[in-house]
Amino acid sequence: MERWPLWVLIFALVIDIAIRITAIIIIPRNRRPTAAMAWLLAVFFIPYVGVLLFLLIGNPRLPRARRRKQDQINRYIAETSHQLHFGTLRPNAPEWLRSVVHMNEKMGALPISGDNGAHLISGYQESLDAMAEAIRAAEEYVHVEFYILQSDASTDNFFRALEEVAARGIPVRVLLDHWANRWKPRYRDTIRRLDAMGAAWHLMLPMQPLKGRMQRPDLRNHRKLLVVDGKVGYLGSQNITDSTYNLPKNIKRGLHWVDLMVRVDGPIVLALNAVFLSDWYSETDEILGEIELTRAEIGTGDLDCQIVPSGPGFVVENNLRLFLALLYGAQSKAMIISPYFVPDEALLLAVSAACDRGVKVELFVSEEGDQAVVYHAQRSYYEALLRAGVRIWMYRKPYILHTKSLTIDDDVAVIGSSNMDMRSFGLNLEISMLVRGEEFVAEMRALEDEYRALSRELTLEEWMQQPLRSRVLDNLARLTSALQ
Repeated sequence: MERWPLWVLIFALVIDIAIRITAIIIIPRNRRPTAAMAWLLAVFFIPYVGVLLFLLIGNPRLPRARRRKQDQINRYIAETSHQLHFGTLRPNAPEWLRSVVHMNEKMGALPISGDNGAHLISGYQESLDAMAEAIRAAEEYVHVEFYILQSDASTDNFFRALEEVAARGIPVRVLLDHWANRWKPRYRDTIRRLDAMGAAWHLMLPMQPLKGRMQRPDLRNHRKLLVVDGKVGYLGSQNITDSTYNLPKNIKRGLHWVDLMVRVDGPIVLALNAVFLSDWYSETDEILGEIELTRAEIGTGDLDCQIVPSGPGFVVENNLRLFLALLYGAQSKAMIISPYFVPDEALLLAVSAACDRGVKVELFVSEEGDQAVVYHAQRSYYEALLRAGVRIWMYRKPYILHTKSLTIDDDVAVIGSSNMDMRSFGLNLEISMLVRGEEFVAEMRALEDEYRALSRELTLEEWMQQPLRSRVLDNLARLTSALQ
C-alpha cells in the first residue's frame, strides 16, 4: 500500500494543531463555559467536522443589522413609554418583584401595566375558535404571528375569520417562521390561502442566501401571538395547526399536543402589539406608524402584566434572567411546566436552591418525547432534580404537554412561548408575560391540578432502575444540548 509523503503528514499535523490552538482562543470568547467546552470537545475529537459545524451554527447571534434594529426598537420604546400612564398597579407588590420588573425594562420590555384582564383557554380547538371569533370582531387591523401556521381542518375556522375581515377591507398582517413551516405539510396550501385573501404575509428569519438573507440556520422565531385592533390579544404555547401537527410520524404514534393560550385585554395589548410591530419591522423594514402606547384602554380585570420579549437579538438572555429572578424570589411554591426542560447551571442551581429554602417545587413534563435528542437531554437532569427535592409529574402518553409556564407562590406567574431549555434561552425569539394577581394564579393552579391528575409521578427509586443504555443516551444528548 502506498504511503503518504512525509511532508503531507507534517502539513496535516500542523493544520490539526493550528485548528486546536485557534479553537481554544476563539470558541470560549463571550460564551458559556458549558457551551465552550462542548464545542471544544467537538473540535478536538472530530476536528474537521467540528470546525465545519462551528462555522455553520457556532454563532448564536442574529446578523448585526437585525441586532441594530432591535436596539432601535428598544430605545424607541424606552423613550416613548417614559412617564406614560399604563393603568393603576395593584398595591403592596413585594420589593423583590419590583426589582424584577425594573430588570425586565432594562433588558427591553415595556413597563408593567395595570387594569388588565387575562384568562386561560386550555382546550385546543376551543382556543382556535376563540381567536377566530376575536378576529371576526376586528374593525381596524389583525396582526398574526405564529411559529407554525397551517391551514387544515382544525384551523379552517381561524382562516375563514381572516378571509372574512380581509374581504371587509381590514388589513390582515401575518408573520410565520420560515424553517418551521417550509418543510411541513400544507405549507403551499397555506401560502396560497393567505395570498387569495389578500393578507400581507412575511416569513420570519428566512434562509434565502440568493436574496442576501442569511443567519445561523437553526435560529427560530418561536413566538405565538394575535392582536386585534390593539384591544384584544392572545399569546401562549399553541401554534395554528392541528394537534398532531399533521405529521405522519405523529399520527402513526397517536401523538397529540396539549397547549395553553391566554386571552388578554387592557393596556398590555399595546405591549403585545409592540412585539409584533418590531418583528414586522425586522423582517420588512416597514414601519407601521408609531407603536401606539397612548391609546391604552382599561381592561376587564385589575391584573398587573408585563410583556418580556427575548431572543438572540437582545444583549442578554431575557427569559432566563426572568425565570432565575422569580425562582430566587419564591417563598412557598414554584410550579414549572415545560415540555423541554434542559437547564443550564444557573437554572439548575436556582431550582435546587429553592428546594433547600423549603420552597415546594414541582416540574410537569411529558412521559413521551417528540424530539429524541431534547427528550434524552432532559432526562439526564431527572436524578439531580429528584435528589434536590423536586417532584416530577409526567403527563401520560400519547399526549405531549406543550404548555410553558411558571407560577410563584400565590400571586405571580409567567406564561408564553418559552421553554426552559438552552434553545429557548439562546437561539429562539420568544415572548413571555409576567402576571401579578391572585385570581390569575388561581386559574393556573386549577389547570396544574388537572395536569397532575392526568400525570404519574416519577420517583427516585423508579428512576434509578433505568438501564445503562438509557443513561448513556441521556448523557450524550446532554453534551449536544450545550452546542450554542
